[in-house]
Amino acid sequence: MYKHFFKRVIDIVCSLIALPFVLLVIAVCAPLIWFTDKGPIFYNATRRGRDGKTFTMYKLRSMSVNAPDLRNADGSTYTGKNDPRVTKIGKILRKTSLDEFPQFLNVLKGDMSLIGPRPTLATVPYEELDDIRKKRLTVRPGVTGYTQAYYRNSISQDEKFAYDAEYAETVTFWLDIKILFMTVYSVIACKNINATEQPVTVPAAEEAKVGE
Repeated sequence: MYKHFFKRVIDIVCSLIALPFVLLVIAVCAPLIWFTDKGPIFYNATRRGRDGKTFTMYKLRSMSVNAPDLRNADGSTYTGKNDPRVTKIGKILRKTSLDEFPQFLNVLKGDMSLIGPRPTLATVPYEELDDIRKKRLTVRPGVTGYTQAYYRNSISQDEKFAYDAEYAETVTFWLDIKILFMTVYSVIACKNINATEQPVTVPAAEEAKVGE
């Protein structure tokens, strides 16, 4: 009952409560982002949601305009501590996770949930995904999730997918509460934020082959 009904009710109520604060964050950060390089305020990315359906995910832009696409060797997004693509205000947004706040709008729309596997790129056809990747898509992607709360960027993409699939099978109210509190702790303590491996540049023609 929780997974299929009350979880969505909680998402709607919480996103409505958070909406004034989200709008305040956007109002404060928007001019700072724009004056950095006169670029767009938001980074609107196509992501894969529940049952493989795509949606537009909202984020405050933290990178410079036309930044190159850097990935880790496993295809996951590179988030190194000294990433030259990240702007000065972007570093603050990422460290505090304020860049993720517009995703409460996605929660309100029903694209996402407060808690769930983090949304991935939709560069590979859904039919070609393996069972683990499909299993993690049986629930809505989340603003935060198990791997985001406990590991952030300290484990590989495949390990994240495995944990996400396990979460999708065992969703409970108390598990979501634990993830929520652990997320707050991880953000405050700045735990496991940055990747340690060397990134690779992904040519435009190759982008469809990685990142799922």
